[in-house]
Amino acid sequence: MRVLVIGSGAREHALALALSRDPGVTAVLAAPGNAGIAKIAEQHPVDASSADEVVALAKGTQADLVVIGPEVPLVLGVAEAVREAGIPCFGPSAEAARIEGSKAFAKDVMAAAGVRTARSEVVDTPAIIDEALDRFGPTWVVKDDGLAAGKGVVVTTDRDAARDHAAEIIENGHPVLLESFLDGPEVSLFCLVDGETVVPLLPAQDHKRVGDGDIGPNTGGMGAYTPLPWLPEGAVEQIVDEVVKPVAAELVRRGCGFSGLLYAGLAMGKEGPAVVEFNCRFGDPETQAVLALLESPLGEVLGAVANGTLAQLPPLQWRDGAAVTVVLAAEYYPASPRTGDVITGADSDTVLHAGTSRRDDGALLSAGGRVLSVIGVGDDLEAARADAYETLDDIKLPGGHFRKDIGLAAVEGRITL
Repeated sequence: MRVLVIGSGAREHALALALSRDPGVTAVLAAPGNAGIAKIAEQHPVDASSADEVVALAKGTQADLVVIGPEVPLVLGVAEAVREAGIPCFGPSAEAARIEGSKAFAKDVMAAAGVRTARSEVVDTPAIIDEALDRFGPTWVVKDDGLAAGKGVVVTTDRDAARDHAAEIIENGHPVLLESFLDGPEVSLFCLVDGETVVPLLPAQDHKRVGDGDIGPNTGGMGAYTPLPWLPEGAVEQIVDEVVKPVAAELVRRGCGFSGLLYAGLAMGKEGPAVVEFNCRFGDPETQAVLALLESPLGEVLGAVANGTLAQLPPLQWRDGAAVTVVLAAEYYPASPRTGDVITGADSDTVLHAGTSRRDDGALLSAGGRVLSVIGVGDDLEAARADAYETLDDIKLPGGHFRKDIGLAAVEGRITL
């Protein structure tokens, strides 16, 4: 099987790496890829958001399976264009991808499916921001209703900050979604979905804030770990039964059945799981950790979803232990990251590239906000953390920064339901 991976981040590097280790995959291709992916895959320049370009490349490279990593191409309908060209594709249709592309659509689906989530209100004019804010708080959750690469959310006890963020979103031409605050530790659960068939992967936890101790602005994600030692036995099955299966069934009922990876971001409160958000694709940086523990051949797994045979897939196999992802970010990220700095010490197979490029002399340069994802694996979470941070000690990036507490609260037993 020849597999074409669409995207250019550390998530796509993780997918390409896992696919390259599948004996059934004869070639891994990537478009556009990055400096790290170039070591394991044949790369092609392409606009990932252009259905015509992706279809032409898939045909030209004789791809047997196309795997779309980022959300924007999915929301724009690239997956269905690939399928219409007769090539199996891992990724939902544009209509199904609205579960991420429109938070208002996701709320409507959850309401119809009877799935617990935060109370919400859409605001699309500055004149009613104050009136709407009065109906929420004392912790305000203010979201951009469209795609915002994980950075369109402000959670704050400062009403002025909430108002400023809402006004900025509306000024940029997007509606605002105000939500009630959901208490409890967060869980990211990835599920393979083929219509009403749902197969969960390992649960993970993302660290969104830029600084240690969960301080500072939200980012696209500064690190993650899996599995979750504090999550009770049976919790994954509960999430699947109470959240993912009802939503998958509701999408089928609406004529836009989901095919691909449905990511449920949840708060585990006293009354059980409640949905914070849905994504229509693998999450970054959780994917890097989750795939580090997957022993089942990834090409076979993704192909089963793309070909509509997920129900016949053998049970997923996982290695024992834990995995941690720590993101090395550029100076000033997430505001206006500095790029073009030389990176050294990033040659390990456990270092996945996100925002990188190669200079003509072969030097590795920073080329984005989140530059590298460093993976640690061990017999337990403490060992996995040690492995990741030991690798980070050898990597040099001027002005680069990373969180030193990824997974630490779990190791120290500070997360409880």
